[in-house]
Amino acid sequence: MTVTLDIPEDLSAALCARMGNLNRAAMEALAAQAYAAACFSVEQVRRLLMLESKWDAIEVLSKHSVWPGASADEILADARVAEEFLQQQGR
Repeated sequence: MTVTLDIPEDLSAALCARMGNLNRAAMEALAAQAYAAACFSVEQVRRLLMLESKWDAIEVLSKHSVWPGASADEILADARVAEEFLQQQGR
């Protein structure tokens, strides 16, 4: 899907000077709003923004004052990863 925004030239110049890449800024704002509205998970935010890790997605969300909480499934998944790591370390 492609979304186009029509921004008056004088306003777009001010936005670009302050925010840099407006496409990226708009995508991050959309992702943060979608997460805050419970439309997206952290993983969906990561995918939309083409980020490498969930921690990168959490960083973007926090930059937009959206503080992700951990769901029970996410906590259990993290626990499984930690257990696998400890097993690989021989502990």
